[in-house]
Amino acid sequence: MSSAPRAEVPGTKWWQPRTWSLRRRLVLTQVALLAVVCVSIGVATEFALQRFLMNQLDDQVMEAGRRSAAIFELPPPPLMFPPPLGPDGRPMNPPPGRHHILFDPERGPGPGFLNAPGQAARTVGAVVAPGRPIDAGVITSDGDRVFVSTAAADQLAQVPPDHTPRTIDVDGLGRYRVIGLHPRHGGPQTIVTGLPTAVVDDTLLWVLGMFAVLAVVALIVATLGGILIIRRQLAPLSRVSAAARAVADLELDRGEVRLPTPIVKVDPASAHTEVGQLGTSLNRMLDRIANALSARHASETRVRQFVADASHELRTPLAAIRGYTELAQRKRDDLPVDVAHAMNRVESETARMTQLVEDMLLLARLDAGRPLERESVDLSRLVVDTVSDAHVAGPQHQWSLELPDDPVVVDGDEARLHQVLANLLANARTHTPPGTSVTVTLEPDHDGSVALTVADDGPGIPESLQPEVFERFARGDSSRSRREGSTGLGLAIVAAVVKAHGGTIGVRSAPGATAFTVRLPGVAPSQATHRSDQSDTKLPSQR
Repeated sequence: MSSAPRAEVPGTKWWQPRTWSLRRRLVLTQVALLAVVCVSIGVATEFALQRFLMNQLDDQVMEAGRRSAAIFELPPPPLMFPPPLGPDGRPMNPPPGRHHILFDPERGPGPGFLNAPGQAARTVGAVVAPGRPIDAGVITSDGDRVFVSTAAADQLAQVPPDHTPRTIDVDGLGRYRVIGLHPRHGGPQTIVTGLPTAVVDDTLLWVLGMFAVLAVVALIVATLGGILIIRRQLAPLSRVSAAARAVADLELDRGEVRLPTPIVKVDPASAHTEVGQLGTSLNRMLDRIANALSARHASETRVRQFVADASHELRTPLAAIRGYTELAQRKRDDLPVDVAHAMNRVESETARMTQLVEDMLLLARLDAGRPLERESVDLSRLVVDTVSDAHVAGPQHQWSLELPDDPVVVDGDEARLHQVLANLLANARTHTPPGTSVTVTLEPDHDGSVALTVADDGPGIPESLQPEVFERFARGDSSRSRREGSTGLGLAIVAAVVKAHGGTIGVRSAPGATAFTVRLPGVAPSQATHRSDQSDTKLPSQR
């Protein structure tokens, strides 16, 4: 059983909503909904206000059109003059038999009805004969009357006398709401009157700006409020996630595991909610996992204790068997040939079984967590000695060394580290054909650790077997068949010893290139004890 590695968290991409966190999705969804509501309210308000203001403007245009048509039919008065002013500045009553009017239709350019009382500033008017304008003008913002351009007059001449207000763009004047009427008593002319839509447009624009400002303020407030509220509401989920991460970081593959119970505190009042149900389910799941891990640990403890006791008890009879076989071997000349051969086989198998018992006892001790010896170990000297032994044991292989100029020192158990390297070299010698080149490389890493690599150009390890290569009693295929008394515990012992030293081991294998890499914590240069002077062994030439 092994713990699964933590999943890599991909970077968040703003164009991929599936990579967003739940908090971000909720906040953005809330803001998006509020934005849709604000836009809908704004559009509906603008539409309703535009209809309302246009209806008001149409009423004003129709009233101005009827007034203009009525004034157009009035006959010229017999006497037209402004009323005289009295000493107090007020208009005087006209003399008997005389009267005055309040406007002069002949004053200024354009149709005379534009000079009538009640006509608003910027009112446009035209008298149109069939197909062509007769007279057209506009009241300026300061009350004067001016002619409109020829293009504007032609545009006004196109307005039909159907008593229906319509919107046109008058050349040089802007958008106008205009209406065409016939004189009330008939006639070929068409009286066109129009009022500007600028007031309506300005009002709609102002309301639109006000809505935009209010919507922005509302969205900002909603975003900040949503972040605070959603963060508070999702706090229980954050606690559940933190608890799950804490459990995931525990070493669950071996040893005794103590899970905190309950891992998530659930308020009884909120146990029926979604978050409460999630916390309760997580607690129940972890309780069952804790029980299963406890049962597994108890079973493993019993098995390890049995292996340790059995290994310890087997050492005594094995020692006796070896003693008797050695005694018998002293008189092998007096024994029959078949009996002497049998005694040789007993002695070799006893030695192999003794080694197996010692390996199992070592693994049991490492599993029990017994501390190793701690001293400064000169790995450079250790590598030279171990490779020299391997060269003697496997003269048909090509052995090479790559060592740094300065000795490499680590803190550990020298005997166990020697066993690590010896097992790796024995593994390379046993499972590769004669003539294979084996290279041992030792180098300090940039992070202060030490890397020890044993590489060969043999047939390699099948990819399907690489994940199990450090398991106990692991067997390879025919290319790495069991030979020379291999017990299947060598690499398992290597992994256990390396882990006990706080290091790691890995393997990369392909046909023609297999490398086992051991990384161990290094020792500061000031603490290193150089042992190269204590050894008479000379380093072979480095490649």
